[in-house]
Amino acid sequence: MSHQDKEPRIAENEIEKLKVLIPHWIDHNDHHIHERERWLKTVEDSGLYDVAHELKHSIELAREENRRLALAKDRLQDARALQILSAPGASKSPDPVGESIDGEPSAKVELKAIGVIHTPYTTSAPYQPLSDDEGDFRIVIDPRYESGLDRLSAFRYIYVLYFVHRAVRDTAMLVSPPWAGGAKLGVFASRSPVRPNRIGLSVVQVKRIERNIIITTGLDAFDGTPVLDIKPYIKDLDSKSDANYGWIEGLDDFEHLLMHIKGTPHHY
Repeated sequence: MSHQDKEPRIAENEIEKLKVLIPHWIDHNDHHIHERERWLKTVEDSGLYDVAHELKHSIELAREENRRLALAKDRLQDARALQILSAPGASKSPDPVGESIDGEPSAKVELKAIGVIHTPYTTSAPYQPLSDDEGDFRIVIDPRYESGLDRLSAFRYIYVLYFVHRAVRDTAMLVSPPWAGGAKLGVFASRSPVRPNRIGLSVVQVKRIERNIIITTGLDAFDGTPVLDIKPYIKDLDSKSDANYGWIEGLDDFEHLLMHIKGTPHHY
């Protein structure tokens, strides 16, 4: 039996403790690294070159330890997010429509995460991607799918499909999006994250791709969001010149809202 087949033996509360401890260990090591670096100069100036050599080596080892700890932190977070879709009850969401379509049983569809999104957002996220947002935005693809990224960097923009795992409200067929001014409308006429299938879709710019990591512009998803698929955004094919704004055009504040949609600088 491989280590991947074994049942996890660590409790959820222990995982949460580890997520706090690892950054603490990194900070603690950083303090000692800076302290040793100050002493290194003093030792070198004193001509104790053998001592300086060993001290310098200890600094390099401490930096390597921090690099490994940072990798452990990322992989812990990635592993937890990748397990979300397979967790008991994770795919079960309230279905107000029922369990059948036209009298026939609904087909069971199973999806698996292919990676994890990392963003600065932990408690709140924007309603749409902000191209000029600051922070670390990257998509870490499972190494098993790394070859699937071949030539993706030739495209400027990509579609990112992901599982909205933080949406906990019950699904409703009528919703009131922030832009609707309190009006109710069909969930399929909105971009509400609370849907029968909690699938999110964003278009973001690719900055660069490093092996299995896609570095992007601002992405409107929480840190740790599972990725379902990546597709290239293709000029003309994915941009329809005769598209309209639907019910949004009827809003009293449409001109102001249009500035937000287009990203036009303006005074509030």
